[in-house]
Amino acid sequence: MNSFSFQYGRVEVRAKLPKGDWIWPAIWMLPKYNEYGNWPASGEIDIVESRGNAPGCSAGGSDTFGSTLHYGPNWDQDVWDKTHGEYKHHESLGEDFHTYGLIWTEKRMTTYFDRPDNIVLDVDMSTLSNWERGGFSNTLNNPWKGETPNAPFNREFYLVLNVAVGGTNSYFPDGQCGKTWTNNDQHSPNAFWGSKGAWYPTWNYPATHDAAMKIDSIKVW
Repeated sequence: MNSFSFQYGRVEVRAKLPKGDWIWPAIWMLPKYNEYGNWPASGEIDIVESRGNAPGCSAGGSDTFGSTLHYGPNWDQDVWDKTHGEYKHHESLGEDFHTYGLIWTEKRMTTYFDRPDNIVLDVDMSTLSNWERGGFSNTLNNPWKGETPNAPFNREFYLVLNVAVGGTNSYFPDGQCGKTWTNNDQHSPNAFWGSKGAWYPTWNYPATHDAAMKIDSIKVW
């Protein structure tokens, strides 16, 4: 956040994504300053979110990733599903390095896979404001009133690259792909760790480092 941020441009991250059950890699962006308020009022740009589970997992495996824009006036008004796209590859994204791109202008946001013409998510912000796109109730406060239509995506953002595991927010839905914990279990971390024998072998560690997200390069213009 304090080292590098920018407003508008093009991003390309060349990466090999992790392989292994319940691994959750992401290449994303957050606002340098929450000028419009706390999440998601100031926005979130997800270039990549994927799962490490083997291809064929009903929730999505390591051959699939999504690109998403998060925005809304309150935490319970995040209309991410209106600005979400998914891409399915013919093999695991952990088999080779691939380019994950974003083209961000005042009028449009586009993500792509390997080539700029291989589009995953394309959102036109030239006329329709994100307040209008979201279809929010008039009883709510519009944090972007008087701003350009692309608000909150008209401020500086910084890059985040991380690898998470598990979670209880339904990114890994209950009852799918052999999930060994439930989201409403108050002791879900214990249940997850107690089932280590079922998922840890899929990480193939330390024989390989398949469970890591490997970054070849990050480029911003």
